[in-house]
Amino acid sequence: MGFSWFRVTVPLCFAVLSIVLAINGQIPAMPPVLPTTIGVCSLAGMALVWRDISSKMKGGNRTFGSLFSQYLAVKVVGWLGRRQRGKLESDTLKVKQVQEETLLKRLRKNADTSYGKQYDFSSIKDIDAFRACHPITTYGHYRELIGRIAAGEEKVIIAEKPLILAMTSGTSGASAMLLSTKDTNTEFFLQGVTVCLDAMRQAFPETESLQRTTKLFYTPTFRQSEAGIPIGPNSSTPASSRHMLNLYTTPAAAFEVPSEKDTLYLHLLFALKDPRVGTLESNFASTVFYAFAALQDRWQELVEDIEQGKISSALCLDPKVRANLEAVMKPDLERAAQLRTHFQEGFRGIAKRLWPHLHLVLAVDSGSNQIYGEMLRENYCQGVPFYSPFYAATEGLIGVNLWPQEPNRRYLLCPRSMFCEFLPESSLEEETPRTLLMEEVKEGDSYELVITNASGLFRYRIGDIVKVVGFHNQCPIVEFQYRRGQMLNVRGEKVSEALFLGALKKAVSQWPGAQLVDYSCAESGILGDSIGGSDPHYQVFIELKGVRNLTEEQRYKLDISLQQDSAVYKSFRIKGSIGPMRVQLVADGSFKELRRQMMAYTSTSPNTFKMHRVLRRKEYADFLLGKTVS
Repeated sequence: MGFSWFRVTVPLCFAVLSIVLAINGQIPAMPPVLPTTIGVCSLAGMALVWRDISSKMKGGNRTFGSLFSQYLAVKVVGWLGRRQRGKLESDTLKVKQVQEETLLKRLRKNADTSYGKQYDFSSIKDIDAFRACHPITTYGHYRELIGRIAAGEEKVIIAEKPLILAMTSGTSGASAMLLSTKDTNTEFFLQGVTVCLDAMRQAFPETESLQRTTKLFYTPTFRQSEAGIPIGPNSSTPASSRHMLNLYTTPAAAFEVPSEKDTLYLHLLFALKDPRVGTLESNFASTVFYAFAALQDRWQELVEDIEQGKISSALCLDPKVRANLEAVMKPDLERAAQLRTHFQEGFRGIAKRLWPHLHLVLAVDSGSNQIYGEMLRENYCQGVPFYSPFYAATEGLIGVNLWPQEPNRRYLLCPRSMFCEFLPESSLEEETPRTLLMEEVKEGDSYELVITNASGLFRYRIGDIVKVVGFHNQCPIVEFQYRRGQMLNVRGEKVSEALFLGALKKAVSQWPGAQLVDYSCAESGILGDSIGGSDPHYQVFIELKGVRNLTEEQRYKLDISLQQDSAVYKSFRIKGSIGPMRVQLVADGSFKELRRQMMAYTSTSPNTFKMHRVLRRKEYADFLLGKTVS
């Protein structure tokens, strides 16, 4: 045992030292050290490390190698997090300077590309010169250029070859194909992941204990461009996280399963086997919510598998994958009995009963995922803190949440990740609107973000509207408000997702016994003759628990609630320019089916899917019309 520790520990310690020194730009010469001294120091170090590991363990059933690799990862990422947090703090004291440095770095790197020559990047010396010579852009500006890159042409927009051609989720329109580079990924890890893990450690120190995480993510389908560049979602995947898979409850073999439904079953099975799970993690709260919904449907089958030490024959698994997974399954009658008791007690607060040492749900629960976060906190995950760490998009890292315990999700913009400009909400429809810089925005005002990133987007309107809610030193803190393409607008009233959801929650609270499960809206124009009537109006599709029917009076409460919250909508309703909302109650599971249809149509990965709150395709609205029960 002692020899194996020495064999594992000494090389890893030198590896970590090398990483630390490399990051600091130091390459030391190895001094002549006696082997005996190395051995004594190593043994003393191992004793201290083991004592620290023992203090952070929660139960057994972990190999030393697994524990030590997690311990080492926590220590290295913790050191990086503290280092990056210090850099961020320093940057927020000189935002204008840092933003200009970030912009000029991007321009210098890509000055020798076709695009850089077209806009004479090499001659640009400051922010004003850049804004004077480069227009504000949208995706149409890049479509043909990215097509050339996909076909194999080099140095079109960026100096290096992209890692992948990243597809957006298509929430507010057609999916766009963007570039993802090594710089984008490095920035996301250093400026995003490590900083947020540092904030998480400070807010929830128990997350440093050596427990496994249940991470709900799936292997996406990639296709190849003409030049052989992968095309797919730009999110963490099992393949990109392969060195971290031993930190998760799900065995590596399960990530080879192509079916989302079967992979989810395996995520749940191996999470249930481990009563010491410390964190539930996913990109979005919606994925966690759908996982608990599946658990509620299939718990008896899962418990039976744990009891018998097998994997359900209902799963369509490659024989080799099944053999690998069943090799780690052993009958566990005691755990099965515990689980059966917990499930029979009901599903409210089930997470904390299944995993008494569960410290955190780590997932984005702002924007379109707000509804899922609220449902999880009210039902399955009562008493478990949530942390929404990032504000990010396919375009890259935008902001980090340094205040994990605050109920409102606020994000500090990362001044070295992107060069940011801001279009005032009042000027969004102008042909040549004037942008503001980070140091010019005002607290309380809302803006559309315009970004210049590390992967070939320059003065690009990303379509997100954010509200400045404060400053950290000189750097803006923002709350996400809505996507421009997810706004209801039949007469120029412009009802945002946040505004509509607020009115909907107010109305649902007045429907006795009702619990909101999901919703989407459609403007009447896309439905045509299928709904009858001529006045423009909103068609609202709602899935509820606890209610099978709604009276006309109850439905009208939603219209009244929105009128109370939006003076513009109310004025159009009074004038008769907009007709009353039509509220359709749809069958249980309708949105789950709609989610599958949307992912199939857009080739979106479950890791990046966001429910469309305003439906822009007639077939989606027709599908929900066909599911109407009241």
